[in-house]
Amino acid sequence: MSENLKTINATPRKTHGTQKAVQLRRQGLVPAIVYGHKEAVVSISISVDDMKRVIRQGSRIIDVAIDGKPEKCLVQEVQWDVFGKDFLHVDFKRISADEKVQVTVAIQLRGTAKGQAEGGVVNMQLHDLEVECLATQIPDSIRINIADLDLDQAIHIRELKLPEGVKALGDPDEVVVSCAKPMEEEEKPAEAMEGAVEPEVITARKPAEEEAE
Repeated sequence: MSENLKTINATPRKTHGTQKAVQLRRQGLVPAIVYGHKEAVVSISISVDDMKRVIRQGSRIIDVAIDGKPEKCLVQEVQWDVFGKDFLHVDFKRISADEKVQVTVAIQLRGTAKGQAEGGVVNMQLHDLEVECLATQIPDSIRINIADLDLDQAIHIRELKLPEGVKALGDPDEVVVSCAKPMEEEEKPAEAMEGAVEPEVITARKPAEEEAE
């Protein structure tokens, strides 16, 4: 098991632009920035391997050491390539331990819904949740036990049991997960199955006096 990475080393970056970013990636580095707290935005580069470890261990708060001076940061945004494989850019936001932050946290379902025994299908309609909490209280995920979810029932944001100090920011009435029977295809009428019969077109005859003219 790899050790828990709490600090990553960063190097100030003076060059910018697409070509320079490509060169950094070829060297095993990722272009990034550190911003926030009304301080200057600092362009940096970090190791691809360090960033992979940060993602793998699910870290949201990390110390970014620039020239040996660590700053506590939130991993605010990670940009990936079109294949979702390689890092393109990372944004780190400066934070303090007593600061409230707004982050997106993944939702995970636990258990088997009661309604599935009656032919119901579980539909997960919300896969992550925007929350507000102290930087030190960011949950790894929001876990929902759906064991008591019956047929034709739903769990809304307002019904979620969130960790202490964590507040949901979404619409309280938004459905997170539901259980319902799959919609059956309606049977087509027999006429449609056999093919519609075109009505006979009858051309009206002209009156005799019109024909005489």
